[in-house]
Parts: sequence; structure tokens; C-alpha cells
Amino acid sequence: MERMIALKHESNPVGNPVKVLHLEDSDADHLLVKRAIAKNAIVATITRVEDWDSLNMALRAQEFDIVLMDYRLQGFTALEAWDAISTLPVPPPCVILSGAIGEAAAVAAIQTGVTDYLHKDKLDEIGRVMLRAMKVHQLAIDRQRAAKALEASEQRITELARHLQTSLEEERASIAREIHDDIGGSLAAIRLDVAWIKRHSQDHGILARLDSVQEVVGKALASTQRIMRNTRPEILDQGLSASVQWLIDAHSKRVGRQVTAHCNLENDRGLADAYRLTAYRTVQESLTNISKYAPDADVSVDLSDSGDVLTVEVTDNGPGFNVGQTRSSSGFGLKGLSERAKNIGGWLDVSSVPGKGTSITLTVPLPARTTNSQVSETGEP
Repeated sequence: MERMIALKHESNPVGNPVKVLHLEDSDADHLLVKRAIAKNAIVATITRVEDWDSLNMALRAQEFDIVLMDYRLQGFTALEAWDAISTLPVPPPCVILSGAIGEAAAVAAIQTGVTDYLHKDKLDEIGRVMLRAMKVHQLAIDRQRAAKALEASEQRITELARHLQTSLEEERASIAREIHDDIGGSLAAIRLDVAWIKRHSQDHGILARLDSVQEVVGKALASTQRIMRNTRPEILDQGLSASVQWLIDAHSKRVGRQVTAHCNLENDRGLADAYRLTAYRTVQESLTNISKYAPDADVSVDLSDSGDVLTVEVTDNGPGFNVGQTRSSSGFGLKGLSERAKNIGGWLDVSSVPGKGTSITLTVPLPARTTNSQVSETGEP
């Protein structure tokens, strides 16, 4: 039976009227609850049920904003009723109204998920208890929605980062090809033409000028080779160990310090391009940061693919930094490396303590004997 109680408006988190489901097999107690709600100025529609079948019918018929229930009813208890209510997609808050249970039983009921308990001798507080229960329930719903929205937002950001990273590598490869085909080819042609002119000229002034041009062209060619290696290093085609060794040699030459390297790659040439490229960029970014912030540090680089897990670790004994407070460009670089790792199913660990050095570790589970055709260069399986 459903009745409308039209009362003075009072603010509540679900709007008016409040849809109340009342589990009560006593006419007198049901009337007392209705009067108590009326005295608390809550606009409500109250649906009363007395037995198990009526409860299930009511739950199927509509959604309720709150459930008020006696502890013992015909053939079942409030806890059994809660078991049924809790299976709903969004269970409403439930408040036990009873004078038949003690504090321990009330606490046990709340621990199962029941929202609150009110003794029937204190029905004058029912308005406060109902509003509090609905507010707590609404806050929980809002938190769940916010968490889902945040999760969806993070997923979109991850997808965007993956797309940007893929596009970046594709653009780098395209730029490297253009530099090689256009600029590199043109400079090589210029060098050949200069050499031809030198062979066919006897003028010492012209020959001196041609020597200068050859030097400039040689530097330009060296620059194009360096730029191509930084954008899409061809040395990756020689394997991960060779490309990492090239990075190590370049770092040692740049800072004047040797790097300790340990390579334990059983399937170096068999690593997919995506894994090789991610590992290469991890070492490259790590050594670049060391060159900037810890050029005098001792550095070690370890590579391993044992146990079908690719591990790349770059460690230094430099000044270190506070990982949680990184705001520099290196911090963004490390975030980029983390996204790269996620793109291929791995993860990046950054461990650093001010004054005690830094360790950057890339870990990627490997499919058994993955071939280059299975995973593309851009990291897409």
C-alpha cells in the first residue's frame, strides 16, 4: 500500500518526495513511523511490505531512496532483507528500526552494509537519521561516479599518449628517411662535385676555398648522420646490445667517463622492434639526464632477457633527486618513458634518493620468441 505524505519542504539529497520502503508487520508501529516522519517535515511516499514475497515485488516494481525495516518480520529478518536489497544495481541506504536487538547486534548489522540503526523509542530522531543515511549514500554514489569519471579520463589520456608516442616515432622515422634521402644525398653530391673541381683546378686560392667547403660539407654530413641516429637510429637493426653500446660510447666520449655495461641478451636479434626501441629510448633518456645533472657520476647499464622478461637498468651514483617532486624537463622525459613501457605491456621504475644516486629500470614481459612481424616498430601488437 502506498500513501503520500505532503509536508513542509525540507532539503534532502534526493529531492522530494522521498521514496520510502517500510518493512513492518505491525500496523501500530507502521503508523508510529509515518507520524514520526510527518513530525520531521519530510515529504515522502511510503510503501509498506510485511512479508518476503511483498518485499521482492516492491523491489522489482520501483527504486527506493531509503529502506526502513524492523529487525524481525514474518519469516525473515532485516539481515536477510538486506541480503536481497544489496543485490540491486544501486542498493538504497537501509536503516533498522527496532527495539528488539541490542547494540552488539546493531553494530554487526551495520558491518554487513546496513547504513544505520534507530531504536523505536527514539523515533523523534528519524528525520535526522534518514537525512544522514541518504546523504552518506549520495556521497558514496558521487565518489563512485567521480572515480569512474577519473578512470575514464585516465584511460583517454593513456590512449592519447600512446597515439602521440606512436605518431612521434613514425614522424621521427619519416624525418630520418628524408634527411638521408634528400639532405644527405645532396651533401654527398656536393662533396663529389667539390672533389671533381679540386682535381681539375690549379688555382691555389680556389683550392684553398674548396678545402674549406669540403670541411663544412663533411661537418654537415656528420651532423645529418647524428640527427638520423637520434631520430631513428639505424643501428637498432644491428640489435639492442649494439645500439646500447653505441649510446654508452657516445656518453663516455661526451663526459669523459667510462660506463660499466653488462649484457645478458639471449635473443637480441629476435626482440621485436617495439621492445628494442623502447629499451633504446630508456637508455638514451637516462644517459642524457646523467649528462645534464650528474656528468661526474659512475654509471652502469644492465640488459637482460632471461625468463622471457626484458630488463633494462641504468644506475648512477650522482646527486639523485626527489622522485615525488620532479618538475624539470627530465621529469617529463621519464613520464614519456613510462608511457612507452605501458604501450608494450611493461612498466618503468624510478628509484632515487637525494645524495644517493638514481636507478631507472624498465621491465617488459616478453612473448616467447616474438618476431618482428608480430609487433610493429611503433609498439602496436
